[in-house]
Formats: sequence, structure tokens, C-alpha cells
Amino acid sequence: MVTKTSAARAADRRGEQRRRFFVHLGLVGFGLIMLYPLLWMVSSSFKPTADIFSDPGLIPDTFVPGNYTEGWTALQFPFHHYIWNSLIVVAGSIAGNLLACSMAAYAFARLEFKGKRLFFSIMLMTIMLPIHVVIVPQYILFANLDWINTFYPLIVPKLLATDAFFIFLMVQFIRGLPRDLDEAARIDGCGHVRIFLRIVLPLSTPALATTAIFTFIWTWNDFFSQLIFLTDPEMYTVPIALRTFVDSQSQTSWGPLFAMSAIALGPIFGFFLAGQRYLVRGIATTGIK
Repeated sequence: MVTKTSAARAADRRGEQRRRFFVHLGLVGFGLIMLYPLLWMVSSSFKPTADIFSDPGLIPDTFVPGNYTEGWTALQFPFHHYIWNSLIVVAGSIAGNLLACSMAAYAFARLEFKGKRLFFSIMLMTIMLPIHVVIVPQYILFANLDWINTFYPLIVPKLLATDAFFIFLMVQFIRGLPRDLDEAARIDGCGHVRIFLRIVLPLSTPALATTAIFTFIWTWNDFFSQLIFLTDPEMYTVPIALRTFVDSQSQTSWGPLFAMSAIALGPIFGFFLAGQRYLVRGIATTGIK
């Protein structure tokens, strides 16, 4: 049997190290390309408006930190007013999805009832419906309920398990939990409510965290629905406020606009980083490949 000499093994290690170096160098370069628009926006938030499009560099020649103070008070209300409105909508949406979607997922994963497969298939088919198909009947319904220009159209549907993607995600996760736990709890006298609250929910933390993170990001960035249902500037959320920023003056002040856009990204990054490990575990354990 032929074995490699120490010199050959050292040469192989050096070749492997070079290969890894170039792979990581390529990944870093690709990452910088992907991050360039974000870095450009943050850099532009410190530039005078006249230099933003004439100077493509990431390091401003003249720092203008006043863009942040100007942008904070440029609209009808201070910018923290719109952040607070977005937080209300996001908090209600997260609570609604966690409660309603987890209950619906438990029913599909653990209960047996007539038409279960049919209802599950219909639920999955709703994922393919674009929001533009349902927004008109929703608007008519909410207008009849006198809910236009309130947060109810953005929060109440979440309490009715309307996000089929999260139901499917939780169903896949709950199906992976051993049924022996349910049987043991049932022997101890637990019904479905106690099994759901004391066994399934605590073990479904990764799936719940994944649902919360995606709900936060999608709701925080949602522009179309909020634009349709919110008409009073006092009720505007962050996405609508940023769009209003563009229309607030005859000549757009891009520096303050980019400054507020950078601030608006802060909660997303913070929430994502706080729950990142749960997000990875949730996706890895729900059967989504």
C-alpha cells in the first residue's frame, strides 16, 4: 500500500488552504457586491443632496449628519410617530399569526376530521393567490365594516389564520414531533387544549420564532396593503411615510430620505439578528428543503 510522504501531505494541505482562500475571497467579493446598494444608501444619508448622484463613492467628501435631524421632522408628524404605528401593526400581526396559525396547524397535524385533506389542499392553494386578486373584495368588506383608515384591516385577518405559508410551516414541524408525547399526556388526562398549550407549543419554539421573524419583516416592509387601507397621515406607517417624503416637497431632499430609510432598516436587522438561530432551526426542522 502506497502512503504519501510528509512533503506530499504538506503540499496537499497548502493546496487545500489556497483553494479555501480563493473560495472565501470570492464569497467576500460577492457579498460586497450584494451589500453595495445598502452601503451606498447609508453613505448617501450623510451627503449633501447635490452630491448624492454626482459622487458614487462610499466615503462622503462632506459629512452632513443634519440629514437625520431634518428627516426626522420633515413630515407632518415626527418620524417616531410612523415608527410607532408600524410597531402596532407588526405586533398585532405577529400575535395573530402565532395564535391562529399555530391552532390551525395543530388541527391539521393532530386532529382527524371529515374533509381534512380537502381543506388542507384548499389552504395550500391560497398561497398561489396574489394579493391583488383579493384586495378589492377585502376593501369592500372592510369599507362596509367602517374599518378603512384604521389598523383593523391589517391586524384582524391575521387572527383568522389567513397566512397559509405559516400554517404549512407549523404543520410540517408538528408532524415531526413524536405522537408518543400526545399519548402520554392523554393518559394523564390532558385534552387537546392542554396538549396544545403544554406540549406542542413549547416544543414548537423554532417554528414560532420563524413565523414571528418572517411576519415582522413582511409586515414592516408592506407598502401596498397599508397604502390601500390607511388614508389619514396620522395613521401612516413607515413605508407610506417614506413614500410621502418623496412627495412632500417639489424637489425631493434625498439626503433626509435616505437617512430615514436607514433608520427604518434598524428594527428589521435587530429583530432578525435576535432570532437568527431560531430561524435556522425552524427552517431546518420543518421539512422545507
